[in-house]
Amino acid sequence: MPKTLEKARKAIAKKRGGAIEALHAKSRDSRRLHKAQVRDDRLEKMTEARRKRDQPLITRIAFFQEATRENENKPLELSAIQKKIAEFCHQHDEEYHEIKKARRQGRPPSAKEDLLRMKMEALHKEERDGFYLPDLTNEKTTEMLDRWDGNWAFLTNLTWVKIQSSGRSAPASFPPQTN
Repeated sequence: MPKTLEKARKAIAKKRGGAIEALHAKSRDSRRLHKAQVRDDRLEKMTEARRKRDQPLITRIAFFQEATRENENKPLELSAIQKKIAEFCHQHDEEYHEIKKARRQGRPPSAKEDLLRMKMEALHKEERDGFYLPDLTNEKTTEMLDRWDGNWAFLTNLTWVKIQSSGRSAPASFPPQTN
C-alpha cells in the first residue's frame, strides 16, 4: 500500500506542531497533501491493474501445481501434460453450455456468456499454437513449483515452455510476451 500520504501528513504535522486540520485550502501544505493523495491513488490503480492482468496466469500455475502434486511431485510425461492442458482449456465448457441453454431463444448472449466464449476461444487458440506453462517434464521445476506459494517474483526461477498440440515443446521466457 502506498505510504506517501502518511509520510507527507506526518512531516506537515511535525512542522506545524500537530495542527494538520487547520490548513488553508490553497496553502503549500494543503497542495502537498493533495498531491500525495493523488499519487497514492494512482499507484493503487496501477497495482490493481497489474494484479488483474496477472491473475489468469496465477490461476493457470496453481492448476498445474495441483496436477504435479497429484503426481507426487514427479515429472509428468508429455501425454499427461497434454491431457492436463486439455482439461484446463475445457474447464469452462460446462458453465458456458448451461448459460447458453438457460438463455431464451432469440435473445442476445449475456455479457458473461460473451466473456466465457472469448476466454474459451483464447485458451483453445493457445492450446493449438503453443500453451505456455512451467516445464513439468523437468524434476527441478516440479520441485520448485511445489514450493510456490502464490508469489509472482518466485515464478522467474521456474523453467518455462510452450507445448503445441502436435506435441512439440519449445523453451519460453517469463513473463509471457503479449501482442
